[in-house]
Amino acid sequence: MKPKAVIKLAVDVSMTLALLFLMGYQFWGEAPHEWVGAGMFLLFVAHHLLNGRWHKTLFKGKYSALRTVTLCVDLLLLLAMLAQMYSGIVMSRYVFAFLPGTGGMSLARRLHILGAYWGFLLMSVHLGLHWNMILGMLRKALKIKSKTKSPSMIAFAAGLIISGYGIWVFISRGFPTCLFLKSEFVFLDYSEPRIFFYIDYLALMGLCIFIAHYSTKLMAQLQKRRSHNGI
Repeated sequence: MKPKAVIKLAVDVSMTLALLFLMGYQFWGEAPHEWVGAGMFLLFVAHHLLNGRWHKTLFKGKYSALRTVTLCVDLLLLLAMLAQMYSGIVMSRYVFAFLPGTGGMSLARRLHILGAYWGFLLMSVHLGLHWNMILGMLRKALKIKSKTKSPSMIAFAAGLIISGYGIWVFISRGFPTCLFLKSEFVFLDYSEPRIFFYIDYLALMGLCIFIAHYSTKLMAQLQKRRSHNGI
C-alpha cells in the first residue's frame, strides 16, 4: 500500500474507534470525553484533507443516484460534526475552559444530543457507502488476493444477522427519542457492563453499514441496466 493510503486507513479506523468511545460517555468520564471529542474533530479535518480530490470534483461530472445520496449523507454528516463542535465548545469544562462563556447551554445540550446520535448513524452509513473501498484497502494491507463467492455469501448472512440485532438495539436504546429530540435528557446506565454496550453499538453500526453497502450494490445494478437499455 502507498503511504497516503495507509494514513487514510489509519485515520478512518481511528475515527471509528473514537466514535465508539464517545458514545460510551458514561464509562470514561467528562474530561476524556472532551479530549477524544477534540481529537475526533481533528481527525475529521484530516480525513477531508486526505480526500481533497473529492472536493475538487464536487462540481464536475454527472450526478448519478448513488453520487447524489453519498453527497447528501456527507453534507448531513458535516452538519452533525459542526453541531458537535459548537455544542462541545460551549459546554466544555476542560479542553476549552479557557474560552469566555457564551451562554446558550440549553441550545448546546440539544445540539449535542442531535449531533451525537445523528452523527453516529450518518458516519456508519458513510462507512457503508465506501465499504468496497475500505475492504479493498484492508485486502491490500493484509495481502489477501482471493475473492471467491463463498466468503461473500457468508459475509451477507452474517451481516443479515447483525442487522436484525441492530434493529432491536435501535429501538431498545431509544434512538428514535434522541434523533427527534423527544427528550432533552439521555438516560445513561453507569452500571451496564461495557462489553454489552459496545456489542450493541457495533451491531447498530453494522446495520447501517449493511443497508448502505447493499443499497450501493442495488443502485449500481439498476444504473447498469438503465445504461444497457439506453435509458
